[in-house]
Amino acid sequence: MGDLIIKNVTKQFGSFAALKDVSIVFEENKIYGLLGRNGAGKSTLLNLITNKLFPEAGEITLGCQSVLENDEAQRNIYCMSEQNLYPEKMKVREVFKWSADFYPNFDLEYANGLAEKFKLPMNKVIKSLSTGYGSIYKIIIALACQAPIVLLDEPVLGLDAYHRDLFYKELLVNYSENPKTIVISTHLIEEASDLIEKVVILKAGSVILDEDTEEILAKGYTVSGPEKMIEDYIADKEVIGVDSLGGLKSAYILGKVNKQELPSGLECSKLDLQKMFIQLTNI
Repeated sequence: MGDLIIKNVTKQFGSFAALKDVSIVFEENKIYGLLGRNGAGKSTLLNLITNKLFPEAGEITLGCQSVLENDEAQRNIYCMSEQNLYPEKMKVREVFKWSADFYPNFDLEYANGLAEKFKLPMNKVIKSLSTGYGSIYKIIIALACQAPIVLLDEPVLGLDAYHRDLFYKELLVNYSENPKTIVISTHLIEEASDLIEKVVILKAGSVILDEDTEEILAKGYTVSGPEKMIEDYIADKEVIGVDSLGGLKSAYILGKVNKQELPSGLECSKLDLQKMFIQLTNI
């Protein structure tokens, strides 16, 4: 299908620039984390990709085709969001059948199997579903539609820990069996970090980071141990955050670790993606 390419895209709401000359290449068959604080432009970008909004400038292409006002291209893109796009009085099982009419590769048997795993009440109307089950039926459509591009805007909204874990597992199984481009916009960064291959961070409508997850995490490290030893160790380090519990402390540090200089009694591990995100969006 090819890459999803955002090129020099600008979106204005009156005098407010929601996106400013944004360029991103979402490579084919990779899982992306689209991160940013509230108002950074994440949902605006997803709405532009799916024709719910239109840009003032720039272009968005999938392979060699523009996605703008192009029904053929849009059939290759599914966007799950908090917004409900289905008739409220429609039953869940009817929504699945309706989705199969639009997405040519929709796997109805697979969708019904996921509904059983998630204990989704198939005969309930959309309007009567809880917030969690409202997210679950959209998750199932996103996985079952088999679209080459799947956009997930806060996919685990309202889900309890069990259902969030089940979603992450099913997403990985789905991706391994049917590779596709997946873009996850979420505030639960730590939970999703093991899924994400590449990270795009938006801040105030601009891209401030677009890198492989491993490259980002290699920019720093975490060191843990007794509080006094940690305080002595980090005195000359660039610290982006600390956590304390009892007499123990963890510090999140930018830079390369010299393990030969690491005092006995301290433990070194990978940097936390969420800590890095907080630091980058605080600058």
